Amino acid sequence: MEYKKIIFEVKDGIAKIIINRPEVKNAMDGQTFTELIDAFKEVENNEQIGVAILSGAGNNFSAGADIKFIAKLRESGSDEPKVDIEDVFEIIDKIEKPVIAAINGYCIAGAFELVLTCDMIIAGENARIGDTHARLGLVMSAGGTQRLARQVGAMKAKEMFFTCDLLSAKEAERIGLVNKVVASEKLDEEAENLARKILGNSIPAIGVIKSCINQGMMLDLESGLKLEKELASAFTYPDREERMKALANKKKG
Repeated sequence: MEYKKIIFEVKDGIAKIIINRPEVKNAMDGQTFTELIDAFKEVENNEQIGVAILSGAGNNFSAGADIKFIAKLRESGSDEPKVDIEDVFEIIDKIEKPVIAAINGYCIAGAFELVLTCDMIIAGENARIGDTHARLGLVMSAGGTQRLARQVGAMKAKEMFFTCDLLSAKEAERIGLVNKVVASEKLDEEAENLARKILGNSIPAIGVIKSCINQGMMLDLESGLKLEKELASAFTYPDREERMKALANKKKG
């Protein structure tokens, strides 16, 4: 696919997926979602990619779904190309490779729901994060209510959704919504450093660990423990011998 609304780059095992509509604060229309789905499918299927970084061009991550796009979808007889927006959320959630969100500036509404599916979030100091669906008389439908409540607790999630207040990067870090806050100008560098640190470990093993956590979050403890045992038992350890030999040789040295 030829990308017009995103930038997709791969180097040294790291895929960079950049929402590229800075003139509208990277608001996402139908074509943007279609391209994101295609890019993450490439991440999933390309054995040369171990980690993906999702970010936005310019000074913002994304202002969410493009209002004009949403309005057209709701029009009777609209000629807007149909796209199942939830597909991009589902693929990030289920892909067996880590996805890091790197947030600068605004990350709101649909974009906020999008980063909640990512495995780790790094925020620049100028990030403003939250949800504004209720301000527009809308209700999120891509998992935002469920994921946020599980991440920060039901009461804090209700506060964010009910007030539509945006959090600073520091406040988001304090409540456990983001992993790390860095200087805005260092955001890309820090995201790449994190990706390289992850790449130093076994991506197949990390994929299973991700599945254990994401699926287990939907289960009670007993069922989660059973799931972990089943997934671990089925794992074939494709790079275990190589890694164990390397560790043994390092200790001998």
